[in-house]
Amino acid sequence: MSTGVTGLILAGGMGRRMGHADKGLKLLHGKPMVRRVWERISPQVDEVLVNANRNLEEYAKLGCRVVSDEVGGFAGPLAGLERGLALAAHPLVATVPCDSPFLPLDLVARLRDGLEIQHAQLAVARTFDQAHPVFCLVRKDVHGHLKRFLEGGGRKIDAWYASLEVIEVPFDDEAQAFDNINTADELAASEARTGS
Repeated sequence: MSTGVTGLILAGGMGRRMGHADKGLKLLHGKPMVRRVWERISPQVDEVLVNANRNLEEYAKLGCRVVSDEVGGFAGPLAGLERGLALAAHPLVATVPCDSPFLPLDLVARLRDGLEIQHAQLAVARTFDQAHPVFCLVRKDVHGHLKRFLEGGGRKIDAWYASLEVIEVPFDDEAQAFDNINTADELAASEARTGS
């Protein structure tokens, strides 16, 4: 069923806390984390783009279009979102990070319900009192607004969200699905805790 949504996997960071490793390509039970993320997000959307700034050929093995930041210097998730909004084939863009291999299988549906009920520009996942800004669903038509924010030197995702009509969608029932893996120790702990 067509959803009218482009999925965007954000894999463009420097991986500082992982020893500057490319986190999306780190293996979890023998499979790159980005592939695990792709397996969970792709059934929820019509197309998947991957935002990456290195190892592009490795990410291309997913069979997705790989897009790099236009803003230089590893400018953060907003730079990746800007490219996703610019190049998405659909009117809505759902973002997920490459280091959250357990993301909810109903993420897009629930974010979309919140977005449409509130007529918001952006819906973001929340568990209890914590928002997860890189898990969002955003209307493609805010692209120009984001581009201007970046051109003006803006980089902080919370500051940009604060300039939009945003709805936070609760996922308290799936809090562990938002666990992300930032360090080698977290990767080892996740392997010990989870099956293949």
